[in-house]
Amino acid sequence: MKKLLSTREVAEYLGVNEKMVYTLVSEKGLPASKVTGKWVFPLHLVDAWVEANTLNYPTRAIGHESVHPRLIVLAGSNDLLLEKTIALFNRSFQDFLAVFANLGSMGGLRALRRDLCHIAASHMLQDDGVDYNFEFANREFNQVPVMVNFCRREQGFMVQPGNPKGIGSIADLKKNAIRLVNRAFGTGTRHLFDREAQKAGIDPETIAGYHNEVNSHMEVGLEILCGRADMGLGIRPVAGLLGLDFLPIRWERYDLLIAKDRFFDKPIQYFLSTLQETEFREIAMSLGGYDVASAGKMVYQQEVHK
Repeated sequence: MKKLLSTREVAEYLGVNEKMVYTLVSEKGLPASKVTGKWVFPLHLVDAWVEANTLNYPTRAIGHESVHPRLIVLAGSNDLLLEKTIALFNRSFQDFLAVFANLGSMGGLRALRRDLCHIAASHMLQDDGVDYNFEFANREFNQVPVMVNFCRREQGFMVQPGNPKGIGSIADLKKNAIRLVNRAFGTGTRHLFDREAQKAGIDPETIAGYHNEVNSHMEVGLEILCGRADMGLGIRPVAGLLGLDFLPIRWERYDLLIAKDRFFDKPIQYFLSTLQETEFREIAMSLGGYDVASAGKMVYQQEVHK
């Protein structure tokens, strides 16, 4: 069990008097539970509250009151492990319901900004080529949401079994005989593809199939498997499930973004707790192409020195 602090202990931990602790609970959203009539404070949530400077604001954004308090709406980037995690959550917490809208990374950020979802899933690679999501969140939000890592996953090109066309890199798309299947504009995968094409000096408009867009990694894989395309950017787990060959490009960080005034809502915390379950990690391991060592941990903006 996670360590629990008493009122006296949390007061000492935060460097305030005990009376102030009650004020922090009632006015500032300090996470606490009552057990046999006494307040207890989960240490890991206290740490998260301090680090994120998260506040329970006195008023909610327009539309919050109309959302069912037991419903979690996730929106954004398509991911196989996320789909299975939502199913795991729904089995484990049957008084709650999580649902997902596949809108692409930027669609998820915009849905969160418009208060249409509780959690946005995103993997937008920044211009520095290292960090993820913060630049895009800074553009969309006045106050950047809490960012929690869901996983790292391996992106690369899926090709037909045995790689019959001998595809070695994105540069081979210059050949007229190779057909691409692509993801929609605004998805993190399309963003990565366009960056890779630019690095290779390829005009995307000259690529056969550049405008052949599908909605998920699985659809990319199926287009290749059935022979309607020769290659497409996607994640290793899908290639493994479909028996496709895989040409790796990079490991990417895939995050969950949550509005600060929603972060400590009970269903959100229950969902994040699912990322600590043994079954979640077993699912990730069975799929391959995932690293969940940092799953559930807050992510902070990196300073990249050039």
